[in-house]
Amino acid sequence: MNIVGDSEHFKQPYDRDDEYVSKSEHKRECDAVQELGKQLVALSKSQLDKMELDESVLDAVLATKKIKVNTEAYRRQLQFVGKVMRNVDVEPIQAALDRVLNKNNNEAAKAQIFEKHRERLLTQGDSEIQQLLEDHPQLDRQKLRQLVRQANKELAKGPDSKASRELFKYLRDEIGE
Repeated sequence: MNIVGDSEHFKQPYDRDDEYVSKSEHKRECDAVQELGKQLVALSKSQLDKMELDESVLDAVLATKKIKVNTEAYRRQLQFVGKVMRNVDVEPIQAALDRVLNKNNNEAAKAQIFEKHRERLLTQGDSEIQQLLEDHPQLDRQKLRQLVRQANKELAKGPDSKASRELFKYLRDEIGE
C-alpha cells in the first residue's frame, strides 16, 4: 500500500524542535539518575564525605541509609533521591563516584609498584639504587643504601624483616604521587 502525499504532511511539530525530549528518553534519563542514587546509597559515610555532594542530595542519601532495605519505604526514598538529583548537575557526582570507587584499585596498584621497587633494590643492589635515584631525585641515597643493606642482613636470618618493611614504607612515603 502506497501512501500518497508530501512528506511535510506527515511531520510532527516536535520534529523541528532540537530541545524536544521524548517521554521514553526522559524516563531513561530519570532511571539513570536513580541508579546513580542507588550507588551513592551503597557507599559508606566516609566515602560520601569525600565526594562533596550537594546538601539536599547528601541529606536524601543519608535518610535512605536509615530505612530498611527491600521495603516499600526504601523504594520510595530511592525515587526521592533520584528526584532530588535531577535538580543538580550529575556529571561531577558521577566523576566523584568513579574516583571513590577506583581508589582501592589505585592504592593496590601503587602498593604493587612499591613492592616491585623494593624487590629489585634487594636483589640488584647499587645499580637499582642508582636507577631509582635518577627516576626520583628526592630520595636520599645514604638512607636508601642503609635500608637495603639492613634488609638484606635481616632477610638472611628470616623471611620477614623490619628493615624490609621500613624500606617499603620509605619508598611509599617518598615516591607516593
